[in-house]
Amino acid sequence: MKRISLLLIGLLTTYQVFSYDQTTLTLDSDSLKEAPNNWWHLDPSHHQVPGINTQQAYEFLKGRSSQTVLVAVIDSGIDIDHEDLKDVIWTNHKEVAGNGKDDDGNGYVDDVHGWNFIGGEDGENVEFDTYEITREYLRLQSKYQVLSESQQQADSEWIYYNKIEKEYHNTVKKMERQFAGFKGFYDQYKKAERLLQAYVDQEELSKKDLISWDSPDDKITQARSIMLTAFDNGLDSEKMEEGFEYFTTALEYGYNLDFDPRNVIGDNTNDPYEKYYGNNDVKGEFSFHGTHVAGIIAAGRSNNLGIDGIADNVEVMVLRAVPNGDERDKDVANAIRYAVDNGAQIINMSFGKRFSPNKKVVDEAVKYAESKGVLLIHAAGNSAHDTQEVDHYPSPQLDMPQYRAGNWLEVGAVSWKGHEDLVASFSNYGKTTVDVFAPGVDILSTAPDQDYEAASGTSMAAPVTTGVAALLMSYFPGLSAQEVKEIIMKSSTSYQGQKVKIPGKQEFTKFGQLSQTGGVINAYEAVKLAQKSLPRNKKLKRD
Repeated sequence: MKRISLLLIGLLTTYQVFSYDQTTLTLDSDSLKEAPNNWWHLDPSHHQVPGINTQQAYEFLKGRSSQTVLVAVIDSGIDIDHEDLKDVIWTNHKEVAGNGKDDDGNGYVDDVHGWNFIGGEDGENVEFDTYEITREYLRLQSKYQVLSESQQQADSEWIYYNKIEKEYHNTVKKMERQFAGFKGFYDQYKKAERLLQAYVDQEELSKKDLISWDSPDDKITQARSIMLTAFDNGLDSEKMEEGFEYFTTALEYGYNLDFDPRNVIGDNTNDPYEKYYGNNDVKGEFSFHGTHVAGIIAAGRSNNLGIDGIADNVEVMVLRAVPNGDERDKDVANAIRYAVDNGAQIINMSFGKRFSPNKKVVDEAVKYAESKGVLLIHAAGNSAHDTQEVDHYPSPQLDMPQYRAGNWLEVGAVSWKGHEDLVASFSNYGKTTVDVFAPGVDILSTAPDQDYEAASGTSMAAPVTTGVAALLMSYFPGLSAQEVKEIIMKSSTSYQGQKVKIPGKQEFTKFGQLSQTGGVINAYEAVKLAQKSLPRNKKLKRD
């Protein structure tokens, strides 16, 4: 999702495949074979993939009227001029574009299509930010440096600080080792690529070409072997560059104690309740992730362009709060409140992190959304963790008092491969913490500058679910957020007893042990259940 590209989980062996995990793209076994075209839309009973059966849902709804549903996408930014999205971008008609005034009096000047909480008044934007563990370590380090040993040990955060300090240093050391190993192969790969490109006078090199070439030159043979090793492990020049960029970005920005981009925004970082800062640049500097998410939900279905989104009568409110690094609790809370106050019915949140120092302010925003009947749909995360054991924020578990928000759907990702590989190898899971799964591997969607690209992650599974939720609210406007959530869960295609690989482990379990439902969302079954659930006098009739 949010960071420069892909999180490298580990170097398996020298010249061996690298396994990546993040809320954007993933390079793992799920990407080594070709996915069926638009597989997430397909009927699982006929096509042998865990699709959501979009077309049959629309067949069932044919002849019925619908209402426009407003979906807020809190993300990295969206290319609002994309050919497949420009007609579905929300416009705040209470605001006069470009006049430099807060016409609607909501505190945000010229917020025509949404708001950017990671930008400054002068139009500058944050692209990179640190990870939350870096910020927490820096905060606590400065606190304890001035305390005596006895004062440190008596302080309530001392144990927490020791945990943060240890994890920060261990993580950075591990990443530096991984980068060293990766860079060794990266340098050899780039040298081999340049040599072979010159040898055959050809810019693009395919595996088929490499296999067919033969040369008595030992240097050419060795270069060929290096590149074939990369190809055999699903790596090409573009993916090697992405891996290199991830490492350099993480070390230069994410874990860098001296990096602080927040001065660009000019807010008071010590005030988690400050609301009025940012600018109206909703595209920003790093809009791939948000553009991709928006397309899954809402790309035009009848414009003969690119792809089909899931919902056919929807507007997208753009809220930029996720940098290339960890989002900040303050920005997330403000984005949720902005969405609620400006009429959003659903909020898609395809982001997450390990630590949440200002969780209270986010909890209050979630509670506010719940009080206003707004549905929150959140990506479960891509660390292959059991989130019953490893924290993942934001979370529906609220501490005010402690209970689980009823307007929240936590979504894991499944792969088109199905069978024992049904669960995406990167997906987080949890019998009590994840509600349902949705397609999240090799999902083709919109990309900036009129492009279309495939991406994988629970970041993609969440908007698939958001699209179905918007479909339900559009054709069954009487349904509440909680009712939509319950319908999506109850109507999911059950894979309860199917034996699947546990993400991140060399073990198997039943799919039903990885979420509350043991199911994958199904748009057709959802609209049928929604129709059945309506009171008799409100049931929609066929023409």
